Amino acid sequence: MARPDFDDPDMMLSEMFAHWPETAAAFLNRRMLCPGCPIAPFHAVVDACGEYDLDEGVFRAELRALAGLPANPRRR
Repeated sequence: MARPDFDDPDMMLSEMFAHWPETAAAFLNRRMLCPGCPIAPFHAVVDACGEYDLDEGVFRAELRALAGLPANPRRR
């Protein structure tokens, strides 16, 4: 199974956790309930940021770093 595009805005959180489990730390450090939540297969990062009032760009940058990916040059 090929890894999905990390920058796909429609990627569900459960898929991200399955391919990049280390990203769960960003959620847990903020006491977000997303890892293990039954809604994770239906929510994307944008949904979580909206629910927890987070800056999506900043949060995505942290997720990329935890996943061991380079900074996204498309988003600044």
